[in-house]
Amino acid sequence: MRVWNTQREERQSRLNAAAHLAKGKVVAVADAQALIEAVVRSGDRVCLEGDNQKQADFLADALAAVDPATINNLHVVQSGVVLQAHLDLFEKGIARKLDFSYAGPQSHAIARALSAGQIELGAVHTYIELFARYFVDLTPNVALIAAVKADRDGNLYTGPNTEDTPTIVEATAFKSGIVVAQVNEIVDRVPRVDIPADMIDFVIAADRPFYVEPLFTRDPASVTETQILMAMMALKGIYAPYGVQRLNHGIGFPTAAIELILPTYGESLGLKGKVATHWALNPHPTLIPAIESGWVEQIHSFGSEVGMDAYMQARSDIYFTGHDGTLRSNRLMCQTAGLYACDMFIGSTLQIDLQGNSSTFTSGRIAGFGGAPNMGSDARGRRHASKAWLTAGREAVDGPTSLTRGRKLVVQMVETFGEKLVPTFVEELDSVKMAEELDLALAPVMIYGDDVSHIVTEEGIANLLLCRTAAEREQAIRGIAGFTPVGRARDRAAVEALRARGVIRRPEDLGIDPLMATRQLLAAHSIEDLASWSGGLYVPPSKFRNW
Repeated sequence: MRVWNTQREERQSRLNAAAHLAKGKVVAVADAQALIEAVVRSGDRVCLEGDNQKQADFLADALAAVDPATINNLHVVQSGVVLQAHLDLFEKGIARKLDFSYAGPQSHAIARALSAGQIELGAVHTYIELFARYFVDLTPNVALIAAVKADRDGNLYTGPNTEDTPTIVEATAFKSGIVVAQVNEIVDRVPRVDIPADMIDFVIAADRPFYVEPLFTRDPASVTETQILMAMMALKGIYAPYGVQRLNHGIGFPTAAIELILPTYGESLGLKGKVATHWALNPHPTLIPAIESGWVEQIHSFGSEVGMDAYMQARSDIYFTGHDGTLRSNRLMCQTAGLYACDMFIGSTLQIDLQGNSSTFTSGRIAGFGGAPNMGSDARGRRHASKAWLTAGREAVDGPTSLTRGRKLVVQMVETFGEKLVPTFVEELDSVKMAEELDLALAPVMIYGDDVSHIVTEEGIANLLLCRTAAEREQAIRGIAGFTPVGRARDRAAVEALRARGVIRRPEDLGIDPLMATRQLLAAHSIEDLASWSGGLYVPPSKFRNW
């Protein structure tokens, strides 16, 4: 006769093994490794909270310190693999298989580990995709998470950087898994209950605050005139004609440039109140001047940003803040908002091929995808209309149709040459060869070309919605690829024909004088200027302070 509660029995066995280490749910710092050895078993699926920004770094070090002879062959399922301790798990043989979304600073190390056979790769996911699989076939046996505060019952306050925590905990706790939280401090009463105590098994007040990466801080001093020109073209050639009000900006200096010229160039175009009003966006410091100038009505955030806490608390009309006054971010909910409620995603990439496919997987580098494939895809389940969505949909078809279907605007904004003058435009993505070398079932494509509506470079804008054949799409891309090998191979007659149709638009076609693209257009020229715009509420991370 089948037993139907084996998972609960296994959970109780682990709790019993760790019971002597806890006073209620509280475990001492010195017993962290012993706790992990009691609740983690070889072959487990483990989510060690490594988010885009927030890191359960104390628990990562404790897990990496266990004896590989005792705990091994773990299957790591986490969105961000960004700490050295995350890689140590594989180098030491504690973990074997990996499903993740984002690698960032460990992109080169993961590529080396894959090549060396230290990591068995399940898949590189988008955020929503990985979170969904937590509830289907990648449910964690153990979740090691981070929060700001806990009370002695185990109620957690996650603070501004809630990020992935609610999703991880719910998937684990409601399938008989074990949840261990590192917190910055244990208090008598938490400011608000973000995760209730009955989902938490053990709490450790770590010997240091958990690490948060200031991932979305861009210094205006590093914005170039080329990026300003691209920003001007994007505003006048895309934001304005489509009337884009609901949007997401990807990470990078080109989009930071757009944020910084909204109160100046955008104001001169009469776009205030007409575009860029509602956002799914991390708390970008470069958006402060636009917020202060009255451009922005509302922002929901994936995570927080270092130094922005007091500013967000003081701007509760803009940000989603709790009754305690602080932001509560949520990566899953914000990704879903970006996918279905936003009319446009505009971001950057490392490589683009002749059909507009893009990837952040280049030779010797596996950066992962994060949320870009969700934000940068046309949500075919969407059923509500907006001007931008309908306009894009109508451009994508020839003539009237009995069934009008909208399209999300997905814009790739890149300079023709990247770091070390490496061409951004290529005949074939490096990821195609990487897939062959690593025996991957899929070539790692960040955003597929058929989702891309526009590409913006310093040469102009290519509106791929207006392309009717693969050959036209190729020439439109070549036409704005500049002096890269891809650009030099253009069919000049075909490119001029596309320009005559408005598929390609140069700065002069938009009435933009490139000589006007100067740093004087930036509403802030430095991090110090951003702090000044905020009235001193923005407190930049120390590495960005030079005054």
